[in-house]
Amino acid sequence: MDETSELSCTDNDMMNPAITMTTQVSAILVLSHVFQIVLKRLGQPAPLAQILAGFVLGPSVLSRAPSIHVFFFQNFAIDFYESMALYCRISIMFLIGLEMDIPYLMRNLRPAGIIACGGCIMCTIFATAISFFVYEETGSRGSRFTMALVITVILANTASPIVFRLAADLKFATSDIGRLAISSSLIGDMYAVFILVIISGEKHKRTVNGWALMAFLSAGLLIGIIFATTYLVNWLNKRNRDEKNLQAVEVMLLCSVILVAAMILETMGFSSIIACFLMGSFFPRGGKSARTLLAILTYTVHNFIFPIYFGYTGFKADTNYLNELKRIAIVVMVIVLSIGGKILGTLAACWYLKTPLNEGILLAFLLNMKGHVDILTLTTAFQNKVVNSSIFYNLMVSSVVISSIISAALIGFLVRRESYTIGIKHIPMEFHSPDKELKLLACVHSRHPLNSMAKLIVSLRGSDNVPISPYFMHLVELPEKIKKKSVFYEQEEDDDSDDEDYNNNDVVEINEAVDVFIEETQMMIHHFQTVAPFVTMYEDICDFADDIRASFIVLPYHKHQRIDGKFENDKEGIRTTNQKVLRNAQCSVAILVDRGHTTTGTQAAGSESLQQIAILFFGGPDDREALGFSKRLSTHHHSSVTVIRFLPVPSKDPNTGINVSQKDDDVVVAIDHQKEIDEADSSALANFYHRYVTSGKVRFQEKYVDNGAQTGMILRDMAETYSMFIVGKGGRGESILTTGISDWEECPELGVVGDFLASSEFDISGSVLVVQQSRRF
Repeated sequence: MDETSELSCTDNDMMNPAITMTTQVSAILVLSHVFQIVLKRLGQPAPLAQILAGFVLGPSVLSRAPSIHVFFFQNFAIDFYESMALYCRISIMFLIGLEMDIPYLMRNLRPAGIIACGGCIMCTIFATAISFFVYEETGSRGSRFTMALVITVILANTASPIVFRLAADLKFATSDIGRLAISSSLIGDMYAVFILVIISGEKHKRTVNGWALMAFLSAGLLIGIIFATTYLVNWLNKRNRDEKNLQAVEVMLLCSVILVAAMILETMGFSSIIACFLMGSFFPRGGKSARTLLAILTYTVHNFIFPIYFGYTGFKADTNYLNELKRIAIVVMVIVLSIGGKILGTLAACWYLKTPLNEGILLAFLLNMKGHVDILTLTTAFQNKVVNSSIFYNLMVSSVVISSIISAALIGFLVRRESYTIGIKHIPMEFHSPDKELKLLACVHSRHPLNSMAKLIVSLRGSDNVPISPYFMHLVELPEKIKKKSVFYEQEEDDDSDDEDYNNNDVVEINEAVDVFIEETQMMIHHFQTVAPFVTMYEDICDFADDIRASFIVLPYHKHQRIDGKFENDKEGIRTTNQKVLRNAQCSVAILVDRGHTTTGTQAAGSESLQQIAILFFGGPDDREALGFSKRLSTHHHSSVTVIRFLPVPSKDPNTGINVSQKDDDVVVAIDHQKEIDEADSSALANFYHRYVTSGKVRFQEKYVDNGAQTGMILRDMAETYSMFIVGKGGRGESILTTGISDWEECPELGVVGDFLASSEFDISGSVLVVQQSRRF
């Protein structure tokens, strides 16, 4: 068989494109993992490894070999690649919309818009300046205006999926700068998509009225799809409430609706990128529909689609065209102007917003990530014959890929260098402003403390205008017989992982309670689950709290209250986990002792009834942290907060409270330390009093006692007055206020007062929250 017949046979083999694409995808995945192993040691992010994998596999390196090039680059396989890229874009943008913190975006729309516009405007000016030169030097034909638009997209666009993935991979996606970068990149994407729509219209030569009509129809279709999806999701959530997740058929139905809507918009001549993001943003967050889709998409996109999509971006680059000094100069010029435009525009915007210089530089390089709309714009312009120069196409693709590789490498370096600036910076509740966003991680092992946790979260929301980001984590024990390294399973549940001592309905009831909570309070709560042995579970909790920059961790008590009011011990591993979290967490930690709330469900999270909350202040950093906690609670219109300060009865003996058996030096140190604590307590109370007590938001009482016995009597007298007691764990040293308050201390992790309030002998109906300020401050 001669060569012609062999090629003909190959061209007629309709399975060949599928085989080619499968081989390419597999090679990209393998190569990206190899590069990631090497680059991870250098602190470089995964997207860099994935783009490099595609670059190495493409015509710039391995595909230079004729046999490899013939296999991967077949004319009839191009449509398969473009279709794969389209499906990837739909999945990625829908997931970004589903995970996007929309309240944060709306609160920070102005700074995000200013930063995005700064870079886009500067890059547009540069693109206009060089478009005529590039047009002439690449031998292009067609519309000069269209080429200027294409170069504008290449210089000005920001690939939001890559920024999203970079921020997550380098673990600063939940920081202010990470969220600002993601928000700005989305706005930059919208600008590029708008230009892409104009370029796409050049082929159809539609009139202005025709484009306006098509845009109106597309917007109407998008709005209709969003409403139809919302109705469908609400219906699916109400079906089979005893099931944790949607069935496979129901998932396919939802995915089909989203896919069909995106394909219709593409057919109408409009990119579905922003539409898919909006469909994800408006997708109802509560219920098993969002939980199921988020679990499936997160795993699929992060492990398969992202590597393939980024790898395909690198695969498109062909540096064989860089065989002349003139062409190399064009690529270098585009890269320099792209990076320079972003730096100048972003730094100017950051100077206007008074953003630090180091953060501005990092934002500039983040917003210079390419490979999303850029490749699509070039492909659209070339396929529609709006731009008729293969040299221009390949030079611009090479510019996009090389620019992204340079920016990704510099971002990894900047994140390592500025780890203190963008790293974990926990602010104690003592100094946390109630007007600032609060990130709270609430954990449960079972359904018992759900109602009290829900009440606490709603109370911490404060006024309706104060932002709060609650994260809810279900902790499931991994039995010893199948112990393995623990991992996070977002929104996923494993029936086999529940120990026989746990009620099998816990997972279903917890999911149902969270769904009801979201529906009744209209507050978005991020629901996660971790499966781990109790020995290492604290690591998962602390690591996750660090990743989300949590200000506070709330843990459940290791006992639960029975119907008769007595406490019953849960597993000892729960208590051990609590103790380890108290020792290792970088933020403040509280243990919630649920008393009197043994029912499941949120009951509107107590939003209709007035909660009487008592803050017990004895002195020390933990009590100051509890006092700071009350700032948030006092702003909620269904919470009545009373701060009760315990003071010793004034004594005429100046040596009262000093152990005279100690050495003189020890006595001096003890006095100085106590004086320092007293000064900090007085300052905190004075500031709190003038801001909250004098304004009538909080009531304030002082109780004078001689010893711990009197303190215990006072606490017993107020047992039925309050629905929640909040007290610091300790940190106040030896105090006559608490000495002898109990004959024995059953749970040292609760402190003296907390242990007394949580004891079975202390008959109260209110829950107890024991607060510990992080010992790292």
